[in-house]
Amino acid sequence: MEATDRPVPRWAYRLAHAIPFVVLPSSLWRIGLVFGSSMGMLDATGQPTYVTGFGAKLYVLGLSLFLEALALLSLGLVQPWGERVPRWIPLIGGRRVTPYAAVIPATLGSLALIAMWTFTMHNLYTEGALYFTSTFWQYLMVGSYSLLHLWGPALLLVTWSYHRRRTDTRVHALV
Repeated sequence: MEATDRPVPRWAYRLAHAIPFVVLPSSLWRIGLVFGSSMGMLDATGQPTYVTGFGAKLYVLGLSLFLEALALLSLGLVQPWGERVPRWIPLIGGRRVTPYAAVIPATLGSLALIAMWTFTMHNLYTEGALYFTSTFWQYLMVGSYSLLHLWGPALLLVTWSYHRRRTDTRVHALV
């Protein structure tokens, strides 16, 4: 297997690999809704809430897969394919990735994630925002989605490590 140009710090490697697992619980929660479970959620009338219709189920499943794919992109910041485009990609295969071509989108993405999850999760933490059949279901959902708060800061740290490794002329011994 090909190695990166400079060694990836162990903490950055581990953190990049942890990011998809931070996103996974909320994805599994949504997939439970797709497969017919109300996941303990109630509507305003006290009836179980279900995802109905092919389009709605496809949307929820697609959203879960899309978020997992985005989370997996963090691996590019610690893998050789984040420094050099894989040869099998037509036209650009084998070319070196300009560091800022990864740093700018990853930084903007991490800042967007921090803002988005902070804003959207506010109602999840306040009483009466959502209704559940029991506190078990409420805590399970809050726990599943609360992990998403870690995604933005974790991506920002891994991006910083990538930037430092790819643009600093000094060799760092943070492995």
